Amino acid sequence: MLIIGIDTGGTFTDFIWQEGNQSGEHKRLSTPHNPAEAVLAGLNHLAGERPFWLVHGSTVATNALLEKKGARTALISNRGFEDIIEIARQNRPELYDLQVKKNPPLVPSELRFGISGRVDPAGEIIETLVEADLQPLLEQLRQKQVESIAVALLFSFNNQQHELLIAEKLKALGLPISLSHQILAEFREYERTSTTLINAYVSPKMDRYLAQIAEQSGAEVFRIMQSNGGSISAATARRESVRTILSGPAGGAVGAHVIGKQSGHHKLITFDMGGTSTDVALIDRHLPLTTESTIAGYPVKVPMIDIHTVGAGGGSIARLDRGGSLQVGPESAGADPGPICYGKGEELTVTDANLYLGRLIPDHFLGGGMQLQTAKVKQKMEDFATQLQLDPIELAEGILAVANSAMEGAIKKISVERGFDPREFTLFSFGGAGGMHAVELAELLQMPQVMVPTSPGILSACGMLMANVIKDYSQTVMLDQQQADHAILDEQFAPLMKQAQEDLREEGVSAERIELQPLLDMRYKGQSFELLVDYTEDFVSEFHQQHQRAYGYASADKPVEIVNLRLRAYGRPDHQLPQQQPKAQAEPVPEAILGQTESIFGGKQQATTIIDRNRLQHGNSFDGPAIITEYSSTIVLPPEWCCDVDPFGHLLLTRKEAEK
Repeated sequence: MLIIGIDTGGTFTDFIWQEGNQSGEHKRLSTPHNPAEAVLAGLNHLAGERPFWLVHGSTVATNALLEKKGARTALISNRGFEDIIEIARQNRPELYDLQVKKNPPLVPSELRFGISGRVDPAGEIIETLVEADLQPLLEQLRQKQVESIAVALLFSFNNQQHELLIAEKLKALGLPISLSHQILAEFREYERTSTTLINAYVSPKMDRYLAQIAEQSGAEVFRIMQSNGGSISAATARRESVRTILSGPAGGAVGAHVIGKQSGHHKLITFDMGGTSTDVALIDRHLPLTTESTIAGYPVKVPMIDIHTVGAGGGSIARLDRGGSLQVGPESAGADPGPICYGKGEELTVTDANLYLGRLIPDHFLGGGMQLQTAKVKQKMEDFATQLQLDPIELAEGILAVANSAMEGAIKKISVERGFDPREFTLFSFGGAGGMHAVELAELLQMPQVMVPTSPGILSACGMLMANVIKDYSQTVMLDQQQADHAILDEQFAPLMKQAQEDLREEGVSAERIELQPLLDMRYKGQSFELLVDYTEDFVSEFHQQHQRAYGYASADKPVEIVNLRLRAYGRPDHQLPQQQPKAQAEPVPEAILGQTESIFGGKQQATTIIDRNRLQHGNSFDGPAIITEYSSTIVLPPEWCCDVDPFGHLLLTRKEAEK
């Protein structure tokens, strides 16, 4: 069966296909006005009339939230709690900004409705929901022309009766309804309401998008990448779209983790530089998961891979700020008009600066399938340099330096600021633009090694084919340490495990491929936040050890509290990983050398070897400066660095001094 993975980016839409032992890749410019157009065109190009399976990572839900272009959504809460999303947490992230503007709620006050009925923290009904109140509510929703409904009632995770009754009465409207006990069965009212509301806000748009692809592509199996590093059926994603936010970057992190582990690299800092943004994550033997993500200023409490994003990519635009200083990003030229060198753009970008410095080879971009406009870039660079009274080379290197600084800051945020030393990690570089900046970034961070996998420009799409089917479940329990023996916890986990097995079977996973991982959210009694701990034989000791690692101290004499039960349910697929290659001689074959070019490093023009990556073999070794070309990416190997090809065809870049 032909299997296709797709990652939709701001500039390019990436495709990876596998059929038996054969595989290939394909890239085409994204279509921001309707991302489905690029997806369907690529599928038609690759599959034609053949049957195929599809795994897709989409930015539709993310963009709907970032651009505030979701559905017209109503929020139904308990009477007196209509303004919870506006009151929020009262946090002040910009403490000294006297002109800070509060993030406006996704739902205006006229679309927030309070109803009767109350449940106490234990799940006991202390005020009955008056069904007669729901008929006028139904009429109001119809008059307000809402397109989606979010229902978030107090303590519904302990008693779902009122939320289910509301859904039953309102289904006459024919609108999608998101219930908080189904989206996030946890305490913390604001975060649960926000997550449910975001699901209701983005799901209609995602539903239309996925329906179009499902109907027009003819895929026999259609799965969607989640933010937690696993995939779910398109039908589930259409109902629970909040789980697909950041699904593309999650695919890249999964691919990096699987490939790194296969190659013996367990400590990675992933560096995914695309056309619009750069995503980074720190992998210390395990994928980093978080339930405390914030997207566009709104909390999203579903489990996600902990990825940090900055607005620095190949398409990031270079401009002057109000003070006359050079600024690069976060605005991007995207796919339309794109960088100047693509033929339609009018503003200089990071990609244009790389081309001007000879770090992109025009005849080999996208395997020669796209000609770059060198003369136009040269003229624009010189005009901008004259305006700034700079040498054009100095300006081009300055554009790269500003972009590199933003990406360096992103990596320090997930490493140094969390107590990790980047020098102990390998920089795992991918994305269409990552290979051009990875070594300079490693230099800035004093990282000893850069790893560039095979097909780096489409690794996020590759990761989607490698991903497990994953379903996450949670339940707030609030148990003291004395109450939390294994018998009680096993009883509490039992319904979650039963539900997980039923859901995975519905996702098409056979019983022998199901794996369940129970987890606990734990804290010292009185703390406000929890640590995620494996449910092991001695989970209390594990919590103390994890607290010591995270905060530098542990208090074994203090009482511990279990706040939430969590369950990760995996459906394990067959991974098709790169095969180990026989070792060749150190010198690359003559056919791998495509010629020479002139590139600029440190303000100086240097003769640079052009190398065809497709002809490199395990055991090959060579020194920089070199430009390594392949279909999906370009890798820049500066002077003083060397490259070795590992047994799986991945490139390991190290400083020459380190080699000695």
